[in-house]
Amino acid sequence: MARLDSHAPTGPTGPTGPTVGSRWPALTTQIFAGLALGIVLGATMPDLAVSLKPLADVFLRMIKMIIAPLLFSTLVVGIAGTGDMKAMGRIGIKALVYFEVATTFALLLGLGLVNYFQPGAGVALTAPSTAEVAAMAQRQQTGWEIVLHLVPTSIFDAMARGDILQVVVFATFFGVALAAVGERGRPVTEFLEAVAQVMFRFTGYVMRFAPIGVMAAMGATVGGRGLGILLTLGKLVGVMYLGLFLFLLLVIGGVSLLIRVPFFTFLRAIREPFVIAFTTASSEAALPKALDVMARFGVPRNIVGFVLPTGYSFNLDGSTLYLSIASVFVAQLAGIQLSVGQQVVMMLTLMLTSKGVAGVPRGALVVLTAALTSFGLPLEGAAILLGIDQVLDMGRTAINVTGNCLATAVVARWEGVLDDRQIAEFR
Repeated sequence: MARLDSHAPTGPTGPTGPTVGSRWPALTTQIFAGLALGIVLGATMPDLAVSLKPLADVFLRMIKMIIAPLLFSTLVVGIAGTGDMKAMGRIGIKALVYFEVATTFALLLGLGLVNYFQPGAGVALTAPSTAEVAAMAQRQQTGWEIVLHLVPTSIFDAMARGDILQVVVFATFFGVALAAVGERGRPVTEFLEAVAQVMFRFTGYVMRFAPIGVMAAMGATVGGRGLGILLTLGKLVGVMYLGLFLFLLLVIGGVSLLIRVPFFTFLRAIREPFVIAFTTASSEAALPKALDVMARFGVPRNIVGFVLPTGYSFNLDGSTLYLSIASVFVAQLAGIQLSVGQQVVMMLTLMLTSKGVAGVPRGALVVLTAALTSFGLPLEGAAILLGIDQVLDMGRTAINVTGNCLATAVVARWEGVLDDRQIAEFR
């Protein structure tokens, strides 16, 4: 059986792209059409749009059912191919260093914008605290709980729950052990190579449903919340999306220039996972496509399979930027003046506590409510944010995915294995 090449093409003529000569528009075009149709349906026929939400849920379930076997097989094969635990440790350290630098920039950018524009100043704090918001403050994990959460008690349990980080930890050790046994482990390696090829083909089938899922998700959001929700707290939404745009332009663009990756080629490469993440507000929904496109972009599969899912816990650039804006916004709502020192301490706290919310529903709000409680700020502010969280979540999730895709290229360039030829030929 042929070995799974870390740069094997899986694009327009591969398992996740349309076949040559197809009369259908490109998947990206279909997804954008679904996005536009969802907005129109939500604005003109909100009841119908909301009733279509089960279609979005079906799409998300289809995505979740392929993540664990796809991630496990590709990561194990990639690590078994290197057979070097020291190399994986080096990759992990480099990834964590980049993650911390990127999230620090996100925090500082958010702090600068929220203090300059003052979106919470002059807005009456009238929303009552809700039981849901109060309960969120109790979900924050401690440091030891975060460490314990890394290690699965059962790989089957981790796969069933869709715990990406635990699958990564198990797959990393399994891949190293598989490489260590040499030829005796070759049948297992070949089996997992076949599984990986099958799962990429499977991903292609699931992605054909993406335009419908995107349409339903966007329609339900607009139909349920209404376009008017953007006006209710328009200044906050505007500041948030301005921050996300500046982060994309300055940080993502700057890092792309630094590692000699054409910025617009990179954006074109990740357009499908970006749109899926934005419309569904789910990083998991974008993961299979992100794994595929970054491998086709020239990043070795073992780096893609390790860095990308790890970043879902440690490199939440969009969520980190949101937290810095939202926490100071709540203080402004309550008329509380935070000194520079207090804001710095709060940001350091948020930087640490945000690492433990991977897979937690409304993870950013969980961290925010815990921080508000710790610093004596009113939970009523979180209740207000809860009303527009879906609108904010869409943008921050898309930037989370973008930042993690770039992180794979950063680590690959740092390791000297980024394939410039594939980048130049990417279509």
